[in-house]
Amino acid sequence: MADPYQTLGVSRMASEADIKKAYRKLAKELHPDRNKDNPKAAEKFSQVTNAYDLLNDKDKRARFDRGEIDGDGNPTSPFGYGGGAGGGGARPGAGSGGFRQQFDFGGEGADMSDIFEGMFSGAGRGGFSGGFGGFGGRGRSAAKGANSAYALRVPFVDAATLSPQRITLADGKTLDLKLPAGVDTGTQMRLGGKGEQGPGGPGDAIITIEVVPHAFFTRDGDDVRLDLPISLTEAVLGGQVKAPTVERPVMLTVPKGTSSGKTLRLKGKGFHKKDGGRGDQLITLMIDIPADDAALQQFAAEWTDGRNPRAAMGV
Repeated sequence: MADPYQTLGVSRMASEADIKKAYRKLAKELHPDRNKDNPKAAEKFSQVTNAYDLLNDKDKRARFDRGEIDGDGNPTSPFGYGGGAGGGGARPGAGSGGFRQQFDFGGEGADMSDIFEGMFSGAGRGGFSGGFGGFGGRGRSAAKGANSAYALRVPFVDAATLSPQRITLADGKTLDLKLPAGVDTGTQMRLGGKGEQGPGGPGDAIITIEVVPHAFFTRDGDDVRLDLPISLTEAVLGGQVKAPTVERPVMLTVPKGTSSGKTLRLKGKGFHKKDGGRGDQLITLMIDIPADDAALQQFAAEWTDGRNPRAAMGV
């Protein structure tokens, strides 16, 4: 069983941000799509994902730090606590055949006889019954199977619109996944009971999302950016032009005398936010000048613009 801190290459004092940063770096390096000729990369990718899964869970991380669970998330002892952190020795007690155990808590012995007598009840003082694993009917739970790691590439537009994604699991079954709001590259989704089988039941499936870059849309937080080419005529005279969005094309009004770089905003046409609502689409207008248009060249040669458009720059 691997130490999750060592697997991610971080110290035990690492912050949540440090852990996430280390995981994203390793996940990017070990991603199966980038290591198709290296079968060991998929195994390491799974180990890194399992380590992040444990350390990203505050409760699991605390239990691991206390020695209650191992790097796979399984209990380290039938009583739910570790025994190696300098916690003093156990010794039999005296009197009436009872069972006494002491632990060193700051130099004071804590008498645990009442607890153990209750756990071993049913066979009189000094004995126990119920068979192996009895301990009052509470034995160590069987370990679940390992988690299975999957990588899912989601088209940019699907991520922005939260379109369902179909994934095929190792057992051949296909599932339609509902993407969460705020989905981005590195987002993980957990499917309970869809991992490997174990004595205590199956583990989970951990799905890591990669949002595929788009040909002309880019993401800026929850907003979507687009550089939209317009003709010189449209820039000078203004008018209606068609612009693509992540959902469907819309008609956009270009103001008269528009210069390249002017940005227009379409409300609610961006990514869905984690806390509700949606980002916007920011459209930057870019004037597209034809390279070899004789009429345009003749017009420019005869027309004079007396302004200095660089005056504000001091040149």
